[in-house]
Amino acid sequence: MINLIKLIIKFINDLDKRNPNGSSNDPITIDPENEKNIKKLAVIIPTIFVIFSLISSFYTIEPGEVGVIQRFGKLSSYSDPGLHLKIPFVDKLTKVNVEKVRRIEIGFRSDRTRVSIIQESLMITKDENIVDAQAIIQWKVKDPGNYLFRVEKVEKTIKNTAEVALRSAMGVTLIDDALTTGRDEIQLKTREFLQELLDSYTSGVAITDVKLQIVDPPDEVKDAFNEVVRAKEDKEKLINNAKGYFEDVIPKARGNAEKMIREAEAYRQQRISTAEGDVARFNQIYSEYKKDKDTTKARIYLEKMESILQKPKKVIGTDSASGSINLLPLNEVFKN
Repeated sequence: MINLIKLIIKFINDLDKRNPNGSSNDPITIDPENEKNIKKLAVIIPTIFVIFSLISSFYTIEPGEVGVIQRFGKLSSYSDPGLHLKIPFVDKLTKVNVEKVRRIEIGFRSDRTRVSIIQESLMITKDENIVDAQAIIQWKVKDPGNYLFRVEKVEKTIKNTAEVALRSAMGVTLIDDALTTGRDEIQLKTREFLQELLDSYTSGVAITDVKLQIVDPPDEVKDAFNEVVRAKEDKEKLINNAKGYFEDVIPKARGNAEKMIREAEAYRQQRISTAEGDVARFNQIYSEYKKDKDTTKARIYLEKMESILQKPKKVIGTDSASGSINLLPLNEVFKN
């Protein structure tokens, strides 16, 4: 290529030397040497053009990319990963990464230091309170053609639309929910509404995730809000402690009650059985008594005395004639 340039420059210089006045009416004479060079150029230049055209006709699409081909400025086709061929000087190739997850920040900028953007982050809740909300929107290309040609300044469009979607989700959420348990719902609503809006623009973009970074009250009233939050947390803690005590004491009380009921039932059955036995025994004795009253009385008396005097330790007897009292130590006798 360098030799070719030198050859062209030499040829032009030779022409200037042949025609130093630069008059266009003067005939240009070409000596045999320059004529030979012209013939070389006539062969070399088309050859280089053909080689360059062939080289530029081949292109490679990497994994995760899609090639978008424009023919005469209009969308023509898509190319999958691999080696492909296009028409030189007619087809225009644009490579789009469809697997890369990109991100947009709302309410802050994370380059070097985290800087809050108040005009983006301040939002109004359903109960007309103000919160400072910051979020990250993650997205990727799902339709390369629409991504390139349907929407101008795609990232700016996504950012503005995401801010609208987040404000909309925050506007139907109470501040207590936004500050505590409602974040997942806000993220879901923002993602769904944002995707719906971008699809209506045929933007060719898919929202992969919406992540709330912070949702706080404004700095001017943050301390007051934190006090309210702490009070609610204390309330929840007391309620949970009470529920725990309830779940611990009530089962024990129920168990004790069941035990007492079972013991009372057993005692009842025992008393009934004992009473029934006493009645049966009385009826038997009464039946014998009706047959022979004196004999039955004597037998009952003897049985009772036998049970009373079954194991006597001392026996005291009186001598009616002398009036003295005699002591018989039966326990000492039984020991010996």
